[in-house]
This record gives sequence, C-alpha cells and structure tokens, in this order.
Amino acid sequence: MKQYSILSFVAILSLASCGKKNTVTNEKKAFAISDTMMHMIAIDSVQYSHIGDEISLSGEITFNENNVVKIFPRSSGQVIETRVTMGDKVNKGQVLAIIRSADVAGNFSDLHSAEASLSIAKRAMENAESLYKGGISSEREYTEAKENYQKALADKNKTQSVININGGGNANATGQYQILSPIDGYVVEKKIAAGSFIRTDMGDNLFTISDLKNVWVNANVYEADIAKVRAGYEAKISTIAYPDKVFTGKIETVGRVLDPQSKAMQVRISLPNTDQLLKPEMFAKVIVTNQEGTTALNIPTAALVAQDGKNYVVVFNSATDVKIAEVSILKTVGDRTFINSGVSVGQKLIVKNQLLVFTKLLGE
Repeated sequence: MKQYSILSFVAILSLASCGKKNTVTNEKKAFAISDTMMHMIAIDSVQYSHIGDEISLSGEITFNENNVVKIFPRSSGQVIETRVTMGDKVNKGQVLAIIRSADVAGNFSDLHSAEASLSIAKRAMENAESLYKGGISSEREYTEAKENYQKALADKNKTQSVININGGGNANATGQYQILSPIDGYVVEKKIAAGSFIRTDMGDNLFTISDLKNVWVNANVYEADIAKVRAGYEAKISTIAYPDKVFTGKIETVGRVLDPQSKAMQVRISLPNTDQLLKPEMFAKVIVTNQEGTTALNIPTAALVAQDGKNYVVVFNSATDVKIAEVSILKTVGDRTFINSGVSVGQKLIVKNQLLVFTKLLGE
C-alpha cells in the first residue's frame, strides 16, 4: 500500500511537470521590429490618385532653337583660318574664323574714295563760304558747294554702313574680316575649314552656337497613340549614354500633321541640361504618362512581395504591430502599382527589406 502511494505521487509530479513545460512552450513572444531593423527598413503610404497610362516613344535630342544662334557669312570670300572646333566652349566676342573677301576690300577702296571726295567737297564749301561772306561770290554758288558737301558726306556714310554690315570694326583694308561669337556657348555645328570658299548667296550657315543649358527632345507618336499624348503631360527620358539616369520634362508642343512617310506625329519636350550631359543627335527613349484616367488606390511597386502566384504587402502600424496583407493588382505604371483591394488609403507599408519581415511573420 505504501509502495502504491509513492508511485501515485511520482505520477502526479510528472503530470504537473509536463503541464508546466507545455505552458512555457505555448507562451510565444509577439513579433516586434527591433531598433536595428527599424534603421534597415523604409516606409511609404497607400495613395489614391489617377491611374497612369504610359506609352513608350522613340526620340532624339536636338538643340533648343530658342537658345541657338546660326552664324552666316557677311561677305563672300575665302576662309583664311578657323580657330574653333566642334564642341569648343566659346565666349561672346571670341573670334571663330577669319575670312578674306574681295567685296570687303572693294568696300574699303570705296570708303577711301568717298573720304577723299568728302575732303575736297569740304574745302570747296569752306572756300565758297569765305568768298560769299567777302562779297566775291553769290549765295547760289555757296549753296551749291554746301549741297555737294552734304552729298559727299552721305556717300561716305553709306559706304561706311556697308563696311559695318560686312565686317565692321572686325574688317580691314586688306579685305579680311573676323567671324565672332555673338553669345557664350558651345560650337555645336561647324561647316567651314581653312581654304574653303564661301558665298553669301548659298544661304548656308558657317557655325551654330548653343548654350546647351536647355535642349529639346523630338519624339514620334504613331497614329494609334495620338489620343494618349497632350501638351503638359509628364515625360521621362533615358539615353543609351546614361541608362541609369532618368531626365524628367513635360510635353511642350504637339504636332498637327503626320509625317507622310513614317505616318507619325511629332511631339516636343523641353529638358533642362545644366550638367551638359545631353548632346544633340543622341537617341532617347521617351515614356509619356497620361494621368487623366480613372482613379484607384496605388502603392509603391517596391512594396510588393510575390509568393505562390499571389502578391502581398507588409502593413506597418507600429514596431509591435506589423501584418501581412494580400493585394489584388490592377496595373503597374513605373514605380507605382494600382490595386483593387487589400489595403486602404493612408496605410503605411514597408518598402525596403520587407521580405525579411514577411518571412519572419510567416514563420510565426
């Protein structure tokens, strides 16, 4: 009997011990984001906005024609020297080239003749004035001498004006004149070389100078996408030279006609180019976003976690209140994803290292 009692007591202790062990095991600590982890994550919020509609266009970087100066020859002649090359930075008033022109030499010859005629006419007028005041000559003779002087002066001024137009203070009697840069900027086009002959009637420019602080992107829009673009729409531009850099601008103008060969309409986007990274003739990929569609909830695309064919986000209420929510995707436009359900506007989501938190929550 005594032995039975001892066995019964041991059994009771064993049961009590097992019960205590199970109690400790079942008391799991609730998941919380540590202070260290808080510095590793990033948080963004759910927004409600218009659904963006993106189209991709091909384009080309060109000069901003409002900030470009094309330099034409003032007189026909031969290029003696060029002092700049393509891409050179130039200052206003800097000499770009020196031209020797028979026309300019002829203008100076005419100027010397006009100055000689003016000198003779002036002396004749002064003599006539002296004789008239002395009562030796008539008033008519004095008046005629003054008219001759005025005519000679007008001829001289006319010849000087022609010289000013054809070279001005940058020309000399040998017929040479200088081509100067009218603005600060860069030589983006050069069409002459030393020894070449130029003619004013050819209508071609010698240089093009641009400050390149602002450039244009001309992009082609095909007929099916014409309704999706409008002046004022945001455009993101990327280039082969800088694949990881995105330039942002807005559509300034939309063409009114289609090119008869390509059947495309052209749109123009203006871009700031303060770092001079964008060069004319570069090819560009243009993404145009239309924000005039219907509205919907949207989240940062970076917040999504895909698993087993479904999409989830990690909702952050506090460091001790984090949960997983399944979302239904409507469409993704760039770095924003529009959704049908799963979260509500204003909720905070973890958008960086959320997979670590997601995995931890699944294991709880």
